[in-house]
Amino acid sequence: MLKEGYPAYTTSCAWLGYSDQLLKQLCTDALKDGWTKFKVKVGADLKDDIRRCSLIRQMIGPHNTLMIDANQRWDVGEAITWVTRLAEYKPLWIEEPTSPDDILGHAAISKALAPLGIGVATGEQCHNRVMFKQFLQASALQFVQIDSCRLGSVNENLAVLLMAHKFKVPVCPHAGGVGLCELVQHLILFDYISVSASLDNRMCEFVDHLHQHFRSPVVIQNAHYMPPKDPGYSCEMLESSVQTHQYPQGQVWKKLQ
Repeated sequence: MLKEGYPAYTTSCAWLGYSDQLLKQLCTDALKDGWTKFKVKVGADLKDDIRRCSLIRQMIGPHNTLMIDANQRWDVGEAITWVTRLAEYKPLWIEEPTSPDDILGHAAISKALAPLGIGVATGEQCHNRVMFKQFLQASALQFVQIDSCRLGSVNENLAVLLMAHKFKVPVCPHAGGVGLCELVQHLILFDYISVSASLDNRMCEFVDHLHQHFRSPVVIQNAHYMPPKDPGYSCEMLESSVQTHQYPQGQVWKKLQ
């Protein structure tokens, strides 16, 4: 880990609403920086998703990894139909295809998509280990997406890591540029070093936004999380950022008054 780091994937290239020109430019830049795993937001318009997934698959080539994320947009039947139409672009997973509380719905989607080689990823909205236990028992997800803040901090996350290992389901955490990347790096390192000892089908999300507000921002090298060297949980924000954004006295809020 100290030498190579933990593999990451990028979500910064393909948000809904980005123009084709911007998608191409962001994918080109990411490929130059060593990224090989890309996630695309889908779910608003099927024809648009087909066009965007086709474009990005052409940009990243057949050997790099593509994932798709619906952010809970569909019901169960719609999710199966929609993702089946996108199967030709060979996504590794569909993330949050339906309501995050619908465990049996996720199980039905998982069963329907298995012959297509597409897994289901979810968990960023799961608030305790019991929900993850039921998802795992029902074979309702093929990729566990813990969230370092949604769950009850470190202890609850560790319980999920241990259950995922028991069920032999890889952990691919949710993260983002609001401090989640800074926090989750500690959990993925613990998972690899002390629990799973495997990187098979494992990666951690990275979003390149807002890291400048943290005293010990995450370090990414060649599309890998590098282990932090500062003590602590990497969650301390710069005092200047806290003062600027504090509600309602911060300058950001005063400008809106």
